[in-house]
Amino acid sequence: MKELKKNKIVLGLSGGVDSTTAALLLKKKGFEVIGFYFDVLGNNINGKNEAEQVAKQLGIKFVSKDVSKAFEEIVIGNFCDEYINGRTPNPCVICNPNIKFKELIDVANSEDAYYIATGHYANIFYDELEELYYIQKGTNERKDQSYMLYRLGQEVLSRLMLPLGNIINKENTRNIARENNLLNADKKDSQEICFIDNEKDDYVSYILNKGLSSKKGNFIDKNGKILGQHKGLINYTVGQRKGLGIALGKQAFVTKINSKTNEIVLGDNEELLTDKVISRNNFFTKNSCDDFPVEYEGKKIKAKIRYAAKPSWAKIFRGKDGTVVTEFEEKQRAATGGQSIVFYDGDCVIGGGFIVNE
Repeated sequence: MKELKKNKIVLGLSGGVDSTTAALLLKKKGFEVIGFYFDVLGNNINGKNEAEQVAKQLGIKFVSKDVSKAFEEIVIGNFCDEYINGRTPNPCVICNPNIKFKELIDVANSEDAYYIATGHYANIFYDELEELYYIQKGTNERKDQSYMLYRLGQEVLSRLMLPLGNIINKENTRNIARENNLLNADKKDSQEICFIDNEKDDYVSYILNKGLSSKKGNFIDKNGKILGQHKGLINYTVGQRKGLGIALGKQAFVTKINSKTNEIVLGDNEELLTDKVISRNNFFTKNSCDDFPVEYEGKKIKAKIRYAAKPSWAKIFRGKDGTVVTEFEEKQRAATGGQSIVFYDGDCVIGGGFIVNE
C-alpha cells in the first residue's frame, strides 16, 4: 500500500452547516481537504448539488458516490426488520461503522489521504498507556454525539478527526459559518432519519410502502388478560402512551412488545422502570469486537440507554450467550429493545450494545 499523506483529509460533506464548518476549520489548519458526499438514496440530486456548491465556495475538491445499494441492504433492511419485530432501531448506529466511515476510509485510501473527518460533536482521545484511541464526549453536552459512534474500531479512530468536538454550542458553529460568509450558515438541521422525508412520510407508512406488513394482535396486561386489539407492532414502541387507540379509563403505557406472540403488554409507568438492562451484539473499543474484556467484569461506569438520556451510574457484567448485563444504581425508564446502551468510563466511550426485549 502506498504511503498516505498526513496533510490530506477526506471529510464527509453533507451540505449542512456542521460538516461545512468542519471543512472550513480543517482548511484553516492547513489541511488539503477533500469533501466526500455519499448518496444514500441514489437519486438525491439536490443533496449532492448543495454539498458540491459549498465545496466550491470553500475551494476544496469534491467527490461523490452512490452508496444506495449497500445502504438499502444494511441500514434500511435492518430498520424495517427491527420495527417489524417489535424493536426500535437507531439507523445512525448501524450506518456509521458499516457505511459512512467505511466509505470515508476507502475514499481516503484512494485519494492518498491519511485522515478522515466528519462534523460530529465528539472528540478523539488517545490513551498512551493502552495505545488505544477512544471516542470522547464533545464539549457541547446538548449536542454531544459520542453515543452514535460507539461501534467504531481502531482502524477508523486512529485516522479520525472531529473538528467540532470542542465547540460549545450549535450557535457558535453557525457564527463561524456566518463570519466566513458560508452559504449554508442558517440552513435548518437535517431531519432525524435521513432516508425518510418527514414532510411526506412517517416511518410506519415508509415500512408499509416497502411491501412489508404488520399484523393486528392483542393488547394484554402483565398477567396475560386481553385488553383489546393493536394495529400491528410497527406502530408502537416501549414507553409509548399516546396513540394507543384503546381506552382503559386510566393512563396506560407500552411496557413490553412480544414479537413471537404478536402481543403488546400495557401497564402503568412503574412497570417501565428497571435497574437491569441486557444487551446483545456488544462492541468494545478495547478489543474492536464483541469480546467482553475480562477487566471490565463488575466495572463501575456510566451508561446511556438512548441518545437523549442522561448518563447514569451502573456496573457491567458478562451475561449468558455473549450478552452484557448492566446493573444501574437508579432505575431507568423504558429501556427499549433495538436501541443502544452505551458505556462510558469518565468522558470516554468504552463500548455498548443493542438492548434486548426481555
